[in-house]
Amino acid sequence: MGGAYGNIGRLLAEANTRVKSIDLDVIDRDNALSYWARDERHDTVVSFNYGRAALDAFCRVIEKWVRHFYGIEVAVKPLRSIQEKRWAWHIGLDAEATGILNDLYQGVELDWARSQRILALFQLDFAEPSVARPDVAGRAVYLACAMDADNVLRIKPQNLLLNLPLASIS
Repeated sequence: MGGAYGNIGRLLAEANTRVKSIDLDVIDRDNALSYWARDERHDTVVSFNYGRAALDAFCRVIEKWVRHFYGIEVAVKPLRSIQEKRWAWHIGLDAEATGILNDLYQGVELDWARSQRILALFQLDFAEPSVARPDVAGRAVYLACAMDADNVLRIKPQNLLLNLPLASIS
């Protein structure tokens, strides 16, 4: 328990404290409206799994984020895996994902536990390839989110903005 819940979990384990469980409902398209009647109860979660509505919605947020700050159009879609052997560019949307993508790009083999931290992969494509750096123009940019060793996801949206391979910035 301690490793999964950090310092608080270790403290509870050392004190032999029983952990209470709570039932959380997964909000999806079919029950999304129920959230507003219970938002203060904090008993709902979203599924970030491939094929779920929340992951597609997150893609739309990324697209709007880039459009808002840079005035350029991108298309983002969730992926099950990166099939391209030698991709041109990647951006971790959090510190853990950055490290994992860097290692994968350099050919480092991930152990099973670390590979399980990857929560979502995405492909970002520029609507107009000329807005990207010449070495990236027309190629996909891969994005990832990953949880840390404490099973926490800390998205850093500035990673996306600061690391997009834009021609006008390079």
